[in-house]
Amino acid sequence: MNHFATETRSALQAREHAQWIAFGPTVFQSARVLCTSGILAEVERCGAAGTTPEEVAAMVALPLYGVRVLMESGLGIGLLKEHESRYTSTKTAWFLLHDALTRANMNFSQDVTYEGMFELESAVRSGRPEGLRHFGAWPTIYAALAELPEPVRRSWLAYDHYYSDESFPAALPRVFRHAPRHLLDIGGNTGKWARACVTHDPAVEVTILDLPGQLDMAREQLRDLSRVSFAEGDLLDPAQPLPAGQDAIWMSQFLDCFSEAQIVSILKRCEQALTADGRVFILEPFWDRQRFAAAAFCLQQTSLYFTALANGNSQMYRSTLFLTLVDAAGFEVEEQHDGLGVHTLLVCRRKTGATV
Repeated sequence: MNHFATETRSALQAREHAQWIAFGPTVFQSARVLCTSGILAEVERCGAAGTTPEEVAAMVALPLYGVRVLMESGLGIGLLKEHESRYTSTKTAWFLLHDALTRANMNFSQDVTYEGMFELESAVRSGRPEGLRHFGAWPTIYAALAELPEPVRRSWLAYDHYYSDESFPAALPRVFRHAPRHLLDIGGNTGKWARACVTHDPAVEVTILDLPGQLDMAREQLRDLSRVSFAEGDLLDPAQPLPAGQDAIWMSQFLDCFSEAQIVSILKRCEQALTADGRVFILEPFWDRQRFAAAAFCLQQTSLYFTALANGNSQMYRSTLFLTLVDAAGFEVEEQHDGLGVHTLLVCRRKTGATV
């Protein structure tokens, strides 16, 4: 049986798509410079009347040659249209210029992953983040976050916050209907979730557990809060216990930073840190639980950032694989809430019959 029979693309369309892949780096850089140079914005400003490369070059103060080749590239990419030698912008151009998701993704690709992705094949072979050497000699990117240069650090945080922040308002009531008094925020980053928690509930006490550099960022952001404490910890050390007596343990976009074996190890330590009726709340963007194909695509490609730069052994997981890890660690999923932005919230308890 011909295994191509179920494909919807014709051979011609498939070959055309292959050329998009072959010129992927060129397409990305052309689109980025069309944005950063002001060319796309100028064409958009001219509206339906359109404009010419000569007119745009004068407005953005760039050589005509450079403007012309970029605008002609924009035609092939689908950012510009041409009629009677005048250029107008497209819907795709609008998203490049104005859509927050697209801007976060583009800045992340340019500032964080672009150079390091050249080492992807080496990282696949070695299981180490070989591309991280472009920034310095760190074992993982998490140890480097507080020291990354700008705009790398800014783009990393903007990307991380874009994907997580939109889910927090929907997640808060689902966590606090269980009325936790002590909540451990593992991988608290800059402290946005901790602030949301103590603002939402006047009785809860939050402990942020993270690496020293990240804790410094959180302390700076949370100096005005008295119900937030801080604990240093490296979850890669399987012998390091978590602070005990927790009613709730929260991990947002955290476990995707670890390998399968490491996730099981971390969850087992969570189990030991919980009170008898405690719960673990896991907020993760699973690529197979997405409503839109574009969201799944973004997450699948983000996995390669983990491979090449972050740590060499983690990814944005398929939910079915991730749930086997939850089970292996001794938890059962009490609730599963999809559609919190791109995230799924898993509410996990010890398996029935397990003892503290």
